[in-house]
Amino acid sequence: MVFKIKFEKEKCIGCGSCAATCPDNWEIVEGKAHPKKTTLSKIGCNKEAEEICPVNCIHVEEE
Repeated sequence: MVFKIKFEKEKCIGCGSCAATCPDNWEIVEGKAHPKKTTLSKIGCNKEAEEICPVNCIHVEEE
């Protein structure tokens, strides 16, 4: 199974919730969140990052 992360950077407010929840794949770069990988074989903590995002700009979908 493959998962794809779709990230709406323009909506990101840079709060860091995703990076705090899922530091394995999320980091803050120049004041905005940034996924280290957008295609994943395991969903890991990315679903939690999607759920905790206050502006709903992270979308994890099964490909």
